[in-house]
Amino acid sequence: MAERITSADFSEKVLNAELPVLVDFYSDTCVPCRMLSPVLSQLESELGGKLLIYKVNVGYEQELVEKYEVQASPTLIFFKNGEEVARLRGMTQKAKLIEEFEKIQ
Repeated sequence: MAERITSADFSEKVLNAELPVLVDFYSDTCVPCRMLSPVLSQLESELGGKLLIYKVNVGYEQELVEKYEVQASPTLIFFKNGEEVARLRGMTQKAKLIEEFEKIQ
């Protein structure tokens, strides 16, 4: 399961990561977010060692929500070398996530 991170460790875990990172901006009350969780777990199993996956709760991390202009849950942002390189909104299929990951390789 993807690790939940906060603004306190976002820079260390995401911006300074050597691997590409997928950040799931989610809400506990969001049904599509809950549906996406097992998809992200599968992705983490399949791409472990190539992609890091973290979760940010939009209800508690307003600073990150504002900084990355997250307007809906779920919002999935891919980072590479500390920069945003792709963004997806809403329930997303695993194939689409893999496709986006392959583009940033």
